[in-house]
Amino acid sequence: NGAPGSRPRVSPFPKRMDGKKDPELFQNVSEGLKKLYRTKLFPLEDTYRFHDFHSPALEDADFDNKPMVLLVGQYSTGKTTFIRHLMEQDFPGMRIGPEPTTDSFIAVMHGEQEGLIPGNALVVDPKKPFRKLNAFGNAFLNRFVCAQMPNAVLESISIIDTPGILSGEKQRLSRGYDFAAVLEWFAERVDRIILLFDAHKLDISDEFSEVIRALKNHEDKMRVVLNKADQIGTQQLMRVYGALMWSLGKIVGTPEVIRVYIGSFWAQPLLVPDNRKLFEAEEQDLFKDIQGLPRNAALRKLNDLIKRARLAKVHAYIISSLKKEMPNMFGKDNKKKELIANLGEIYTRIEKEHQISPGDFPKLAKMQEILANQDFSKFQVVKPKLLEAVEDMLANDIAKLMTLVRQEEAAMPSQSVQGGAFEGTMNGPFGHGYGEGAGEGIDELEWVVARDKPTYDEIFYTLSPVNGKVSGAMAKKEMVKSKLPNTVLGKIWKLADVDKDGFLDDEEFSLANHLIKVKLEGHELPTDLPEHLIPPSKRGL
Repeated sequence: NGAPGSRPRVSPFPKRMDGKKDPELFQNVSEGLKKLYRTKLFPLEDTYRFHDFHSPALEDADFDNKPMVLLVGQYSTGKTTFIRHLMEQDFPGMRIGPEPTTDSFIAVMHGEQEGLIPGNALVVDPKKPFRKLNAFGNAFLNRFVCAQMPNAVLESISIIDTPGILSGEKQRLSRGYDFAAVLEWFAERVDRIILLFDAHKLDISDEFSEVIRALKNHEDKMRVVLNKADQIGTQQLMRVYGALMWSLGKIVGTPEVIRVYIGSFWAQPLLVPDNRKLFEAEEQDLFKDIQGLPRNAALRKLNDLIKRARLAKVHAYIISSLKKEMPNMFGKDNKKKELIANLGEIYTRIEKEHQISPGDFPKLAKMQEILANQDFSKFQVVKPKLLEAVEDMLANDIAKLMTLVRQEEAAMPSQSVQGGAFEGTMNGPFGHGYGEGAGEGIDELEWVVARDKPTYDEIFYTLSPVNGKVSGAMAKKEMVKSKLPNTVLGKIWKLADVDKDGFLDDEEFSLANHLIKVKLEGHELPTDLPEHLIPPSKRGL
């Protein structure tokens, strides 16, 4: 800062006496992430050639972009139709058919004008998070486009449509670029990965298995959709679901079960309507999951940066260990081959020396393959300052950012995906669960409880009411016959005792029994008594 006339920079924060640095101060999460990456993580990545081995450097657009959803599946599983279903609108470049139709990666994004931007133009646009895809070459860029259009759904998320995964040799020979590597690049940067399967042809080809394995470190982002489930009956669907879970268990290899959503994700009538209720509930759950992405986007970016920092740290230890073992003068080639062959032992040594979990290490075979083409003499020895900066970032700065994430979430509670198919199930009679459970009779003129009141009255008068009311003790004797736990019965009592006098009259007693029936039928109880359930004589209270 020695320019003539410039004032010397005085820090408003005096240095701490204990030698530790104060955590960085950030205006917002996105700026904080960019600053941490640029000042603390990037220098370590750059020094130890992290970008040649794992993943290109991050850019500002990676931290600023909207949440992205990546759709992956074999051809004709309904990926493009799924996007169309969400947006309720065709997008430029869209082709749908039973044969492998989508042969390109299509980034469906929001734009004022409808149109297509070719891959070569996309990778030079600094506002889009795709600049580093340049590394995959022309064969890929000719198969990459961005479809822009004005659409309410795209105001909060972007969606990436991928080519259908082919079976057999077609996959390896006809692409001309590393398909799995491109998917892995996207997987690192997206917020949600949706794997689509067709309930009709569940066969998971070797190529699909390979792709799922390539997404191995991103299980937390993965969701599975079993599409076209309306084309088979309930019994078959159970078998297909079981077979899918079994196959996925073998490929993914995690103890947790990946969430599978079953349904028919398009706007056509159901062929076999038996499971309509199930499909509605599943679609609702999936929509909720997607709608929550904008709210959790900052947390996801933070999480991905932590993952990246841990890998970069391990990578630095590996490269500096290899450098240390290399001779200065003769026998470099032989030593290089020997080190690559014994990389597993180096992993074990680093693991013990630095107390690093085995899960943080990069895949051995992939690392050996890339190392074969590297010049070990250009590797750097260990530089404690760079590693300390990343340690400091993980220990202090990330905690500071976590607090900011929570504050930003609290300031914008209503951030969720709107428009398209997300609107259709919000309100009105086609909202999920409308007119069911506690919502039954919501738009009827008569009090819905009155239908069964004669039956409930018979029980009520056997409980010896005094002045037309039964005591809590008497009501409890009857209510416990439902075998519902006391916590639930207590809630029902609170809802049914509308006038809060500690007794139940005939209407309140009927209401209590109605709510018991609602619960026994598997529905949730309301937090507050809905207006249509308030007994007629209590409506003025």
